[in-house]
Amino acid sequence: MKKTGIVRHQLYLEHRTGIMHPENPQRLQSIYYMLDHKDFGEALVHIEPRFATLDEILEVHDPSYVDLILDSADRAQVRYDPDTVTSPQSYKAAWLAAGGVMEAVKAVLTKQVRNAFALVRPPGHHALKDRAMGFCIFNNEAIGVRYALNSYGLKRVLIVDWDVHHGNGIQTSFYDDPHVLYFSVHRGAFFPWTGEVREAGAGKGKGYTVNVPLGIGCSNACYGNVFRHLLWPIARSYRPELILVSAGFDTHHNDPLGSMNVTPEGFARMTSLLMEMAAELCEERLVLVLEGGYNPQALRDSVEMVLWELLGSSMINNEEMRQVEDAQYNEIAEIIQEVKTVHGKYWDF
Repeated sequence: MKKTGIVRHQLYLEHRTGIMHPENPQRLQSIYYMLDHKDFGEALVHIEPRFATLDEILEVHDPSYVDLILDSADRAQVRYDPDTVTSPQSYKAAWLAAGGVMEAVKAVLTKQVRNAFALVRPPGHHALKDRAMGFCIFNNEAIGVRYALNSYGLKRVLIVDWDVHHGNGIQTSFYDDPHVLYFSVHRGAFFPWTGEVREAGAGKGKGYTVNVPLGIGCSNACYGNVFRHLLWPIARSYRPELILVSAGFDTHHNDPLGSMNVTPEGFARMTSLLMEMAAELCEERLVLVLEGGYNPQALRDSVEMVLWELLGSSMINNEEMRQVEDAQYNEIAEIIQEVKTVHGKYWDF
């Protein structure tokens, strides 16, 4: 039986940001409650997280910054920026979040599971080499990818970021690195005010950063068309050995921050397309890492739909969704063409 791995741990709930903070423990509590009360059968298996080692964290972050995070140990609160705060156990949760992602990568690469979802916090895709930012402390995805490259000898990793916010921390980590292709679809002209189409990489990494900024209110069809008409041809040209997803659910139509119109079925559709890519290109190797999503009920429902997809028990009609995408292609055609114009010199569309 092909299994899906899940990373979860109570310590992730000990990163206490305050009940009024959008990124609070209730997000994971809602997901963990769903996991405990839905019958996923024996195909859903637990992956025990571990603490990242210092050397693993230093692959992505500066020593002085790591010291700064360690200095928050057991302190009532440290505020790194207006959005990013800690509590006494936050530093431990951050080390365990990075380690949990690496254990998910390990489980997929060693074929213990077909795919995996790391349900961790604090999130990571905004964290910079030397700075916390946007709720993020350590860059979980970047650390996980460095682990895959260093420990398993991979040469090509594709990161797909569908969070409503651009993952500036991931982009800067790999901007000049052809071993990592970063593909981000996000709301344009929005925090953190990066991720324009012209940001396409530097040096040997030119072409390996692909940004698709969208307008407010984009729906399931928009994302489906971006995946089909941009991500698919680029992935086929790149031929990744692992696909890692920065899975934010703040594009949900009920999210308080995102102002987008994606439904749980839309997240399942994106997952379905990624599973097809992984099956064709990299032996089904697919790892998702939780990022945003600030309506706990919407987050719970969306994660559940994604899990059914990962398990091979789809709750959506892909053909019907494809027909809707075809009918609504003109709504997204301009940005797709803009990306193709910038990246046509690097990829075959």
